[in-house]
Amino acid sequence: MQDYIINTFYTVKNIDHNYWSDLQCTNNVYFSPEFLWAYEKSNPDVTFRYIVVTNNKNKAISLANIQIIKIGIDTILKNIKITKGLKKTIDFFLCKNELRIMFCGNVFLSGEHGIFIKDGLNKQKIFESLVKGVRALIKQTSPLDAIFVKDFYQESRSIMDDLIDYGYSAMPVEPNMILTLDPAWKCYNDYKSALKSKYRIKVNKADKTSINLTSKRFTESDFSKYKIQLQQLYQNTIDNADFNAQILNLDTYIELRRIFKENFIVVAYFKEDQLVGFLSALKTNNHLDAHFIGLDYKLNKPYAIYPRILNDYIRIGIDYQVSQINFGRTASEIKSTIGAHPEQLMCYIRHKNRAINGLLKPFFGMVKIKDFKKHKAFKTKKEA
Repeated sequence: MQDYIINTFYTVKNIDHNYWSDLQCTNNVYFSPEFLWAYEKSNPDVTFRYIVVTNNKNKAISLANIQIIKIGIDTILKNIKITKGLKKTIDFFLCKNELRIMFCGNVFLSGEHGIFIKDGLNKQKIFESLVKGVRALIKQTSPLDAIFVKDFYQESRSIMDDLIDYGYSAMPVEPNMILTLDPAWKCYNDYKSALKSKYRIKVNKADKTSINLTSKRFTESDFSKYKIQLQQLYQNTIDNADFNAQILNLDTYIELRRIFKENFIVVAYFKEDQLVGFLSALKTNNHLDAHFIGLDYKLNKPYAIYPRILNDYIRIGIDYQVSQINFGRTASEIKSTIGAHPEQLMCYIRHKNRAINGLLKPFFGMVKIKDFKKHKAFKTKKEA
């Protein structure tokens, strides 16, 4: 019988170099030590932990990425369909305005960035070892209110649903909005030609309304120069968002740009000399992943800053000839109007206290995500 050993690290810097070679996970930048260190180094208010599972030959076979943060209950419930009675019940059991939560996954990004298991192995058995590692870490962590294992696509649920046997409840979250790019699109006009007329009018209007904005690709020196303004624009977006667990320190961007060079993209938007918005994205393999944005909401409508940002993500994706753009969560309907489709995500949650968790489980099962109108932006074959 294969024995697995659970190793817990308090910083990514202490993970043995040989473990990364064993895992062969660094071709996925979200599990590379450089990417993880950029977030750990730049966000001292977050507690970072890492679990590495090794076999009896001390070869690493799995990695879990964990953060512990404080978060308000209202933030958690903001984008969830919930009755007043259910909210009162949850408030009663949790008895506080702020919780300390352990996240398994990247709390700053949406997607499967929390657990890596090496291919060709018994993933079910290895996952059980990871769960034991998380349980041990939970016992060592105080204070702690809840555990949140985040962002799994449908194909992962055959393994992840085992968490239900450990007292977790499956809970849906907002989907990632994905735009699949046609390889035949060699320029932005090719993309626009594929849109139905009314959606093409929308993207053209966004470009026309934002014509007086000047855009600039930022370098590390630009990040340092405009850091205060960037952080404020990002804070505007956080304040306007339906859900965001943790505020990112934008020093992270300086690190990501240094590590990933031209594959980490920040485009800033200026109205004359005033910084009014920005987008950020990471090209990884053949995908473009949208990261955080920021904008001045007072100027958003007259200058169509946000629609312009969405259009520019598509321009960047076509320039880089990626196969898909992950726009992330939030603003699902407007992303649907530019051709993105939802990919459902599931999370798993439990309260640390077994008794309270048992009382809350029925209510977790009642959680529903707010629906949105789904658009079919592209011409059908007949229309084309």
